[in-house]
Amino acid sequence: MTGGQGARRGFDLAALLAERGGERYELHARHLNHQLPRMLHTIGFDKVYERAEGAHFWDAEGNDYLDMLAGFGVMGLGRHHPVVRQALHDVLDAQLADLTRFDCQPLPGLLAEKLLSYSPHLDRVFFGNSGTEAVETALKFARYATGRPRILYCDHAFHGLTTGSLSVNGEGGFRDGFAPLLPDTKIALGDLAALERELARGDVAAFVVEPVQGKGVHAAPPGFLRAAQELLHRHRALLIADEVQTGLGRTGDFYAYQHEPGVEPDLVCVAKALSGGYVPVGATLGKDWIFQKVYSSMDRVLVHSASFGSNAQAMAAGLAVLSVMEDEQLVANARATGDLLRGRLAALVDRYELLHEVRGRGLMIGIEFGKPSSLGLRSRWAMLQAARKGLFAQMVVVPLLRRHRILTQVSGDHLEVIKLIPPLVVDEADVERFVGAFEEVMDEAHGGGALMWDFGRTLVKQAVGNR
Repeated sequence: MTGGQGARRGFDLAALLAERGGERYELHARHLNHQLPRMLHTIGFDKVYERAEGAHFWDAEGNDYLDMLAGFGVMGLGRHHPVVRQALHDVLDAQLADLTRFDCQPLPGLLAEKLLSYSPHLDRVFFGNSGTEAVETALKFARYATGRPRILYCDHAFHGLTTGSLSVNGEGGFRDGFAPLLPDTKIALGDLAALERELARGDVAAFVVEPVQGKGVHAAPPGFLRAAQELLHRHRALLIADEVQTGLGRTGDFYAYQHEPGVEPDLVCVAKALSGGYVPVGATLGKDWIFQKVYSSMDRVLVHSASFGSNAQAMAAGLAVLSVMEDEQLVANARATGDLLRGRLAALVDRYELLHEVRGRGLMIGIEFGKPSSLGLRSRWAMLQAARKGLFAQMVVVPLLRRHRILTQVSGDHLEVIKLIPPLVVDEADVERFVGAFEEVMDEAHGGGALMWDFGRTLVKQAVGNR
C-alpha cells in the first residue's frame, strides 16, 4: 500500500462506517435492490438505527424502538446476546483448523447431538447455511430415499425462494416469472381428503408443511398432522416439518409440531434463531434410514454437501443459543408471554369493529382486520380494498413505528394481517407497551383520525401507480 504520511493502512471498520455510514440508503439504491429504499422512503420506515440490544433498537437521538419482528424470526434471543457474542469471540480466538473438508471437527457433532436431544425420534443432522437450504436438503433426501418424484405442499405455504423450495411455495406472487419449477402439488392446509387422493397416485415422496404457517399465521387444524402422518406412512411417503420459523421455542414448545401428541416427522428443517442472529445456519434433521440411503457408500460421501456447512462459527453460535434457551427458560417464556399478549389483544376484538381475529401460538401471533359494519368506516375500507388488499394493515404498521417506535410487519402480500414474531426475551412490560400503542392506533382508525386516513390515501396512490 502506498500513500503519504498519515495515510490509513489496512482495514478499519469503525472508520469506514463513520465515513460512509450516512450513505446507506443511497448505496442500496445504487448497488442493491433499488426497490427496498424506495419502499422504505414511501412508508416512512427509512430510519437510521445506531445500536441494538435484546428486543430494542436505538436511533441517533437515543430513542428506543421495540422490535416485534425479530429480523423475520432470526433474532430469537434478541440482538447481541452476551453469551452468543462470547462464544463467537472464543471460537475466533481458538484459531481452529476449520473447514479442512477432510477431518471431523467436534463442534458439528456436538451441535447435532444437542439438537437431536429435542427430537429423540430423529437420528442425524445435515448442516447448511439457511432455511431454504434446509428445505432443499429435505426435498432431495425424501425423493432419493423413497424413489419417488412428487412433493405435496400447502396453499399459502412459504418454504424459501431457491428453485426447489420455491416449487413448494404456495404463494403465486413469489413463483411468477420463475417457471419451470418442479412438478409438485398444492393442497389446502387441513384437507386430508386431498392429501389421500394425491397419495393414492403412488408417486408422492413427501408432504412438507409448516405446523403454523408464517403467511397469515394459520395453525394446522387439531389432529391434522397426526392424521396426515398416518396417511403418508401408509402410502410409504414422508412427513417433512418446516420449523425454520416456528422451531426453537417460537410457539411455546421447542418445535411447533410438538403441540400435537404423536407427531414424529421423518425430516425436520430448522434455521433462523439457531444462528443467534450472527452466523447463517440451517439444519435438516432426519431418521437414520433416510441418511443411510442418501449416503449409501463411500462413493456418495459428498453427494450432498455445503461449502460453508458446519463451519465453526455457526456451530458455536448454535450451541450457545441452545444453552441460553435452557438457562433462561425461553421456551416457557414464549408460551407465557405469548399467552398474555394474545389474550390482551383478543380482548379487543369486541371493542374494535375493524379488528376481526387474533390467533397464533406462543410468540407467533396474527392480528387480522376485516370489513367494518358502520357506514363511515365501510366506505374508507372499500377505498383501500379497491386499490390493494392489505393496505389497512399497512396503515396500522406505519404509525406503530413512526409514532410509537414499534417495528412490526404485514404478514404477506394482499393480507390484512399483522404478524408479531418478537424475540423470545420480550417481557410483560413489552406486552403492555405494544398493547397500549395498538389501542391508540385503533382508536384513531375508528375515530376517523385525519392523519391516519390521509396516509391511507397516499398508500392508495402508491398502489395504483405500481399497477
